[in-house]
Amino acid sequence: MGRFLMRTQKAVYNFHVPLPQHLYEALRKEAQRSRESATRIAREGIEMLLKERRRRQIADEIRAFAEELAGTRFDLDPDLEEAAVERLLDERG
Repeated sequence: MGRFLMRTQKAVYNFHVPLPQHLYEALRKEAQRSRESATRIAREGIEMLLKERRRRQIADEIRAFAEELAGTRFDLDPDLEEAAVERLLDERG
C-alpha cells in the first residue's frame, strides 16, 4: 500500500526564500491569526503572484498581436472595435 501512495502523491520541493524582517514578522502574525502554517500562506501568495504575472503576460502578448495586425485585413471590424472600446471605457468608470 505504501508504494501505491508514493506513486499518487505529487513531488514537493523546498525552496529557501530569505525575507526582510518586516515581511517575516507579517507572515508569522498572519499565520498565528489565521491558524495556518506560514508555509501554506507563503505558497498561496506565490501561486497568486505567478497566476497574476501569467495573466499579465498573456494580456501583453494579445495587445502586441493586436497592435501588429492593426490596419491589416486581420484587424477587427470597425463597429465591433468601437463597441469594445466603449465597453472598456465604461468599465474603467
